[in-house]
Amino acid sequence: MKLKTGDKVIVIKGKDRGKQGTVMAVDPTVRQVKLEGLNIYKRHLKKASRPGQVGGITEKVLPVAAAKVMLICANCHKPTRVGYKLVGEKKERICKQCQAIIAYVKG
Repeated sequence: MKLKTGDKVIVIKGKDRGKQGTVMAVDPTVRQVKLEGLNIYKRHLKKASRPGQVGGITEKVLPVAAAKVMLICANCHKPTRVGYKLVGEKKERICKQCQAIIAYVKG
């Protein structure tokens, strides 16, 4: 998968279209990503009979399909596709527009 945790992305489809966020988690098996502050849904919880359980409305971040987001290049600050290039013995991600290497920021 071409997206990594900590990448800055823009949503290109859906209710949050045009908004930018940071990738919190990546699930490559189902090709989904969780974005910080985006795709938030409210969950209504009933108070349970067990002690310590409270009811109310909680907010939950749901995953977004990876095809609905685009990586924002740190160099040219534009939404871009991701390519790969061999630099020595290492495989690096590159921006398809400006050919700059996309640094991995461990988030």
